[in-house]
Amino acid sequence: MSFRVLVNGKSYGEEPAPGQCLRTYLREVGWTGVKKGCDAGDCGACTVHVDGRPVHSCLYPAQRAAGREVTTIEGLEGADGLHPVQQGFADAQGFQCGFCTAGMIMTVAGMSPEQKQDLPRSLKGSLCRCTGYRSICDAVAGVSHVEAGGVGGVGRNSPAPATREIVTGAARFTLDETPPALLHCVLARSPHAHAEIDSVDCSAALAVPGVVAVLTHEDSPQTLFSTGRHDSLRDDPWDTLVLDRTVRFKGQRVAAVVAETVAAAEEGVRRLEILYTLKEAVFDPELAMRPGAPVLHPDRTPEQGVARAADNVVAEVHGRIGDAEAGFAAADVVYENTFRTQRVQHAHLETHACVAWVDEKDRLNVRTSSQTPFLTRAALAHVLGRPEAQVRVLTGRVGGGFGGKQEMLVEDVAALATLRTGRPVQIELTRSEQFTAATTRHPMRIRVKIGARADGTFTAIELEVVSNTGAYGNHAPGVLFHGCNESISVYRCPAKKVDGYAVYTNTVPAGAFRGYGLSQLIFAVESAVDEVARELGIDPFRLRELNIVRPGDRMVSTSEDDHDVEYGSHGADECLAVVRRALEEDTTPAPEGWLVGSGTALAMIDTIPPRGHHSEVTVRALADGGYELNVGTAEFGNGTSTVHRQLAAEVLGCPVEAIRLRQSDTDVVRYDTGAFGSTGIVVAGAATVRAALDLRQKMTQPASRPTNVLNSALTGTGTAGGSPRSIAFNVHGFRIAVNPETGEIAFLRSIQAADAGTVLNPMQCRGQIEGGTAQALGAALFEHVDVDAGGTVTTSTFRGYHLPTVADVPTTEVVFAQTYDRLGPLGAKSMSESPFNPVAPALANALRSATGVRFGDLPLSRDRIWARLEAERQNLTNHPDRS
Repeated sequence: MSFRVLVNGKSYGEEPAPGQCLRTYLREVGWTGVKKGCDAGDCGACTVHVDGRPVHSCLYPAQRAAGREVTTIEGLEGADGLHPVQQGFADAQGFQCGFCTAGMIMTVAGMSPEQKQDLPRSLKGSLCRCTGYRSICDAVAGVSHVEAGGVGGVGRNSPAPATREIVTGAARFTLDETPPALLHCVLARSPHAHAEIDSVDCSAALAVPGVVAVLTHEDSPQTLFSTGRHDSLRDDPWDTLVLDRTVRFKGQRVAAVVAETVAAAEEGVRRLEILYTLKEAVFDPELAMRPGAPVLHPDRTPEQGVARAADNVVAEVHGRIGDAEAGFAAADVVYENTFRTQRVQHAHLETHACVAWVDEKDRLNVRTSSQTPFLTRAALAHVLGRPEAQVRVLTGRVGGGFGGKQEMLVEDVAALATLRTGRPVQIELTRSEQFTAATTRHPMRIRVKIGARADGTFTAIELEVVSNTGAYGNHAPGVLFHGCNESISVYRCPAKKVDGYAVYTNTVPAGAFRGYGLSQLIFAVESAVDEVARELGIDPFRLRELNIVRPGDRMVSTSEDDHDVEYGSHGADECLAVVRRALEEDTTPAPEGWLVGSGTALAMIDTIPPRGHHSEVTVRALADGGYELNVGTAEFGNGTSTVHRQLAAEVLGCPVEAIRLRQSDTDVVRYDTGAFGSTGIVVAGAATVRAALDLRQKMTQPASRPTNVLNSALTGTGTAGGSPRSIAFNVHGFRIAVNPETGEIAFLRSIQAADAGTVLNPMQCRGQIEGGTAQALGAALFEHVDVDAGGTVTTSTFRGYHLPTVADVPTTEVVFAQTYDRLGPLGAKSMSESPFNPVAPALANALRSATGVRFGDLPLSRDRIWARLEAERQNLTNHPDRS
């Protein structure tokens, strides 16, 4: 009996491969709105309808679809072209990166009215990493946030320019457009934490039908680089090769099998025969610094960015301001404790993926899911020994990043493979590989010591930080320095002492992650500040108000050297006051017998990274009255494509719809360092404003308006260099109830006040804060990547990791301080990283308020809370005098 399936009204007779799932079958026949987020039925990104019922197509065998009708997002239609659910998502802007949106819409479209009334249950199999779910719930409920257009753009809830494409499945993510004659690359990975490769026998792998090539360390360029991407190649340690003979963690890539199909490449990997000589490994950063510990990168030098290779210390910071010992001696209260933060995965739903090919001009082209197309181009040219002019990097729509795609983790292998085979090569990491072989947040041990006088004035602050960077040092220096900086420079204090170490271990590498070290340090510092307030009997809001830096104060942490950070505006007091009032006035009842408490935390962030961040933007007047805006920064859910159009429209005095945007293609637009460090608005946005101002000035000159497209040479250019830098503040507050019998936390109130300067798009900025809060709550409550005693990552699926779902995320009230930043574009500040940073300490402080117990380790999971409270109860039972 021949196979036949009806997809969106079109009949297909191609026989599925043995064991093939419906997701891959649908994509092979051209329905790319069906996405891969997990291939385990956990995320819902692949949801389609089979005979009208929603199914996760990654779990549904393609053969079972024989004789059935399948509907994907592309086949969902309404009376006016958009299905009501699609229209709802468009009106509520129920997406950010948009990678999960097609599956989310298909899930909702298959719900009954009763199911729509219980979204925590009905959407439990659908994950969104970006939004925090409030806008998705609004989309289901029919709540619209989009405002009608008009002249100018700032302050309006303008929709994302790709809205229709996203809700219809037409938006093209990285692998939704591929060249013909495509090969697939699968990576073989080390089963050992530390070893030397003696030999690789490729003969059996090459004998697999469809295998075209196998690449090993013998095929690898010997040019060292860092997978971390910054404007300067020297900002990160050079300790990585495309394929290395020495393996330093379980999961490190050791060979690449290139084949006609993924299945053939996977079989080729299984047939590789690799012989290793095992080496001693070290998994704890404290042990790794001790004499006699195994050395991971013995040949690296300070000139290559590694501070003390013999001690496994990638980077270290030692700061001394004033006399810390004298400061503690003068204090009436000294609080000291050690805090620990865990590994967290970015969990962007689009995994690391790219496709590389060589064009007819012998130019290397790489289409990739990256936050840094220009920096990736520079790295590829450096590693492969090609002129940058012979390398082109472009992105489609990027399915989330959160710093995880400020790395080069697949592009180098794909490029090497296409140069060796002469054919296009695609790599797409599995969800398991994302957990075991990509990057995580740096786990840290942080000792904090704070001294204060009876009136609340801080006398001394001391930090000792050990950051576990894993097997490679990508981002290790920057994360350590950044984390130690704003976390304590936010407070005035005459004496500060900092000792920090970023340390190699034989574990999965850490990298850039939303907040870039600040979330870890702020968790520790703000927890300690709360304890100082308790010991002094001072309101914790008041203690922060007393000690926070003010305009005119120097912002210092590890040195008193001059820097380029200035007070573009200062909204911290307003943020503190808003959250204080909200928590004091909240009367939401708690379940009977539960413990109730409130907590807050303050976070400050420099709005731009140090040492340069550059952007050049052009805007061209078109004969039809519109404008072509060319920006280099990438769109991955951060909303830059929306806001750049608004900025240009505001300056040019035209509707937002008149601005046509091109971005993130190194052949089409000019240089941009990349979309990281919250710079999409404050750097690239500043360049957009300057380009629009330049064009507006030129257009006021006589006879300057073009009469047709061919002679349209009227172009404005704007540049920004990322200096001077401003600061932004975020204050979060929780009122919670805790069940002492189970450790469960119920959220009675969640509020974040944000000092965002001019809010260019309130709907979108609110969404960034809600999404950052939800992501931070996941890290605070239950997310953790576990590594066993032998260096194996044992967390490899969403199901075992527990990403927040609708049911896990409380509604967070967002309030904006009324500030105007003199350094930001039209008064705006960055607000994509910073909402994450105060959440965990605010929750820990609320938990302390409710239970009387200080929890110093993340995550604050129910089992840990219950166990600690039970231990406290047992302690009181055994020692009643301590009550």
